[in-house]
Amino acid sequence: MAGLVGYRYRADDYYEVGREKIREYARAVQDFHPAHWSEDAAWELGHEGLVAPTTFVSIAAMLANRRLFDTVMTGYDVFVQTDQVFELHKPILTGDRLISDVELSAVRRVAGKDLLTITNTFTDRSGDVVHVMHTTVVGLTGQEVDAGVGDTIDGVVMHGIGTPLWDSVTSDEGEGPAAEPAPGADPRLSPVSRTRDLRTAIRFDDISAGHELTPRTVQLTRGDLVNYAGVSGDANPIHWHDGVAALAGLPDVIAHGMLTMGLGAGFVTDWLGDPGAILRYGVRLSNYTVVEARSAGTVEFTGRVKSVDPETRSAVVVIVAKSAGRKIFGLATADVRLA
Repeated sequence: MAGLVGYRYRADDYYEVGREKIREYARAVQDFHPAHWSEDAAWELGHEGLVAPTTFVSIAAMLANRRLFDTVMTGYDVFVQTDQVFELHKPILTGDRLISDVELSAVRRVAGKDLLTITNTFTDRSGDVVHVMHTTVVGLTGQEVDAGVGDTIDGVVMHGIGTPLWDSVTSDEGEGPAAEPAPGADPRLSPVSRTRDLRTAIRFDDISAGHELTPRTVQLTRGDLVNYAGVSGDANPIHWHDGVAALAGLPDVIAHGMLTMGLGAGFVTDWLGDPGAILRYGVRLSNYTVVEARSAGTVEFTGRVKSVDPETRSAVVVIVAKSAGRKIFGLATADVRLA
């Protein structure tokens, strides 16, 4: 697999960001900031349309990455997400058309397991890079999960959608020319996120290292997981089927890692007051949120400002997420700008 590092392609079709899709996704990650729901609220912050939540591009990435999982990253039975980084160079708004370049950017061998990193580079119609997303997964073979998991999944997954995290489905996407990366700093990176005028609720002059965010507790039910699966396109049945979760070695159904990341991003942007003021969001997953059939799971978020930069009027926020007393984020930080 290491010999395939650098393998890349461009997704054949663009992903068009829809007004109602933004609202659906915001509801799925329980992010009720008005800029995701009301054009008037978004305009007041200087945006020309509804602002997509921080982790929204994972929908487009899942579609674009399907061929990589189906035809290149073969030989594994299960992929487990471990790390995620979002680099936001321009707020994603209603009507944006995103083209994704996909690359298998790194393969590492750690403790006898393969860690594979996929990089999605999203450009808009102007050719500017608006968002870069790095996803790291662990590839597991049949020796590390129940041998019957594949047959069980085949009997429960919905029709008409590939399930790249679990089995191989032949992709009908054709090859497309991938944009060549520029040496050093990529001149295609949009400067908007670092230069736009901000109207954040929190001002830079009012914070310092150690400043604490107001804690937030979120509840997740099986209904929330099923809704997120439908909205995001993540059909992995460990998030809604007890039998498959058990075969995968889990104590019960668990929440999507990307769902908990979306909740964490909303926790930060709600404090900021402007979803377009986040520059980078990185999460290392260390545990999971169990959601039982008859009771809700909970995730408790706390955060504090780790450092500030007066020159750029920016800050680094550390986010802690716990469920049932366990830390589900091993390390999570958000780089933000403030007015």
